[in-house]
Amino acid sequence: MALSTELTELLGLRHPIVQAPMGGSAGGALAAAVSRAGGLGLLGGAFGDREWLERELPIVAAGTDQPWGVGFLAWAVDAGAVERALEFRPAAVMLSFGDPGPFADRIRRSDAVLMVQVTDLDEARRAVDVGADVIVAQGTESGGHGARRGRSTLPFVPLVVDLAAPVPVLAAGGIADGRGVAAALALGAAGALIGTRFLATTEALADPSVHKAVVEGRGQDTERSSVLDLARGASWPTAKYTARTLGHPYLDRWRGREAELAGDPRARQEYRDDVARGAIPPLPVWAGEAVDLVTDLPSASDLVTTLAAQAEAALSRAGRLLPDSGPQV
Repeated sequence: MALSTELTELLGLRHPIVQAPMGGSAGGALAAAVSRAGGLGLLGGAFGDREWLERELPIVAAGTDQPWGVGFLAWAVDAGAVERALEFRPAAVMLSFGDPGPFADRIRRSDAVLMVQVTDLDEARRAVDVGADVIVAQGTESGGHGARRGRSTLPFVPLVVDLAAPVPVLAAGGIADGRGVAAALALGAAGALIGTRFLATTEALADPSVHKAVVEGRGQDTERSSVLDLARGASWPTAKYTARTLGHPYLDRWRGREAELAGDPRARQEYRDDVARGAIPPLPVWAGEAVDLVTDLPSASDLVTTLAAQAEAALSRAGRLLPDSGPQV
């Protein structure tokens, strides 16, 4: 059976599967491969680094004739970076973590679909108010950054579906196989946005050590914290957003002492020194709670095909559980 949803109809996709715009890791080759396979690949524009965008935007634009998009951090990106991305005519632009308002009108005028990721109901209401075409409801199981005080995907997605109707909603967080995609559809979502699973693909811009860590990682070893942002001196608004990563020496060293870390410049210098001498990886390994389900390193196109087939099979199995519609006595 074909998994036709509001999302696939809106963007002309074969599958209701969206690859998360993982900052730095979701380059042009990954986004193009996902889109060629019938999903929606999203370039990880993040902070809007111009050098990175100038390298990766042409790759995705030339790599597929199917719909693709780009994602940015609303709190950090500037209008110039968004404008530059729009020159390549993406089918969708996704804004996450922050106020999408300053960019919403310009994105809609370009005919790109405006996607807004939300982590709580206040953000969901704001996304509706700015006229989002698609809303991504991110649960706390997700890898990378998310709400400090968010909700799990299972209860959060139906709330956003009801609040945002008739705007289509995507489920994000803790989805790493086709069963998760099927569950998202059962919750009323029009598709699933998937990050960690696509990080472990051959096209992702990730060091082999990151691929190895994700494939070998366990969900119980992931942790949501502000420690690594503080230690790195990252400018993330840590009062609202934390990040889920695999284990890290600095988590063990500073867990529960975040206020002390924030006020200790020597600790941040130690972090930089440890990175420089190879004692710790250059970046944390962002990974969600479903990382246990990631056991191999396929191509992104093969992964999209597998996820779609798994989702169809899961929904078919669920359909067989429905009560017989024959006459009742």
